Amino acid sequence: MNLHVIADTLSIITITICFILKVPQILNLLAVKSAKGMSILGLMLELTSYTVTTCYNYTNGYSLLSYLEYPIILIQEYILIYLVLKYLKMINKLTIAIASCYFVVGTCILVGVIPKVILTFLTPMGTPISASSKIVQLLAIVRSKNSESVSILTWFISAFTNMTRIFTIWVDSADALLLGNFIISTVLSLSVMLSAVYYKPSKKRI
Repeated sequence: MNLHVIADTLSIITITICFILKVPQILNLLAVKSAKGMSILGLMLELTSYTVTTCYNYTNGYSLLSYLEYPIILIQEYILIYLVLKYLKMINKLTIAIASCYFVVGTCILVGVIPKVILTFLTPMGTPISASSKIVQLLAIVRSKNSESVSILTWFISAFTNMTRIFTIWVDSADALLLGNFIISTVLSLSVMLSAVYYKPSKKRI
């Protein structure tokens, strides 16, 4: 079978799965009504990484199938961050102002108001930012020794979709920056998942 056919098939599977990537985590938060074990810093870093990657792929004209999951995940990420901020009682004027600035800057990048060269500078930082978000989340679980609000299924899906993207990106563009990001993300997602399994209470697993 042609490699591009396999890559496109995996892309469709990945995009489909990503429609529910953060859903288990969102449902878990709603069930326990607590953000214990969740790292808001980790979520913000993750949001930054998703946003930069989405803009980078879009402005470079890459195949939509190779990154469509990112806009989908971003919508779920917004809901997740809102819930964590809500349960941590951190929704205030400052967080609203930061959110407003984020959307303004993101829009300016997509429509070309902010030069594309900025993304060329930011994209190499995507890997350390993405890695940092997972490391921060991992440390949050280990320090609290409680992953009650952390969804094991979400991190399993994250690891799986990252692994499929290693192949699809290699076939579609072989972009070294993106490949490095997905390899590191796969390893760290698996690490967070295993730590969540280890520290998960016997009840309320989603």
